[in-house]
Amino acid sequence: MFRRIVYKVRACFYKEIKVHNITANRLFNNYSKIMKIGTHDGVFHCDEVLACFMLKLLPEFRDAEIIRTRDMEKLNQCDIVVDVGAEFNHEKKRYDHHQREFNETLSSLRPELGGKYNIKLSSAGLVYAFYGEKVIQSLAHKAHPLSPEVLKIIYKKVYEHMIEEMDAIDNGVPMTDEEPRYKIRTHLSARVHRLNPEWNSELTVNIETEFQKALALVGDELLYNVNYFLSVWLPARDYVKSALEERYHIHESGKILEFKERFPWKEHLFDLEEEMGLSGEALYVIFNDKPKSWRVQAVPVGPSSFKTRKALHKKWWGVRDELLSDVSGIKECIFCHSTGFIGGNATRDGAIAMAVASLQADLDTE
Repeated sequence: MFRRIVYKVRACFYKEIKVHNITANRLFNNYSKIMKIGTHDGVFHCDEVLACFMLKLLPEFRDAEIIRTRDMEKLNQCDIVVDVGAEFNHEKKRYDHHQREFNETLSSLRPELGGKYNIKLSSAGLVYAFYGEKVIQSLAHKAHPLSPEVLKIIYKKVYEHMIEEMDAIDNGVPMTDEEPRYKIRTHLSARVHRLNPEWNSELTVNIETEFQKALALVGDELLYNVNYFLSVWLPARDYVKSALEERYHIHESGKILEFKERFPWKEHLFDLEEEMGLSGEALYVIFNDKPKSWRVQAVPVGPSSFKTRKALHKKWWGVRDELLSDVSGIKECIFCHSTGFIGGNATRDGAIAMAVASLQADLDTE
């Protein structure tokens, strides 16, 4: 009797163990499921390569297998599909852009970003539109996640400086309305294309291996851009913002900015002036170029323009050293460019004095 009871208890115990093992195995299989990213086979292009690389930066797709095929049965088994399948459906994670009716842009999908992003999206742009913030956040310092405001700024800059180009090239959008005077043949899309076998070559290489090389190539470019905007561009922006906020400490007019060192500031100045409602306010910047050398530079009318909002004093143009100090009445002058866009002085006070004198000069009556 006792043996029978023990047997029944043991049987029930092992039955429970078996059930729990089955449940555990199912849970393990669910969590260890290999995700699949689908894209087309054959010749690869920069947009789907970049789309795949961005997806693999995300935790859910980090270990995903990339399935390159046009077989719809296989594509239907993929967890996410890019650049193939003739379907755009975010809910179903289908991101093709080749359909006749497809005309989505970053601005149409993300209207909160403004209306200037009007290039038709490629598969890279589609993936970036929905997952770009997560991609950037995944590359930021884990101990210092980006604030929503900063993330939005970086997100837009990475799109403008990299993703938009991929969208335009893949969709055949020309850079200019007129025929350009020369062509750029060494851009990222061209370098990715070169990894495909040539039409008249014997297929002696594994095209999937070449696809992996393309992933590494676009990956390096994306990582560089994100790192640049996070580590180089963003600190410079903060520097310019501080200079704008403190401009009245330099001169009562608020039209002279001071930077302690040389760094790229023009793009930031125009962006921040617009954001802060100060468009056209700054006329000159001074900065420390090297020991015993300060520069005073006239702010251009645009980030890449040679025309300035107000040039340095016209009587100084092309004059140097002691003669410039005599003409200007300012000690330790070094030079003034022949077009008046930049000048130099050995001291900070001298550079400020040159900016103030130019500010007060009326160029029309000089």
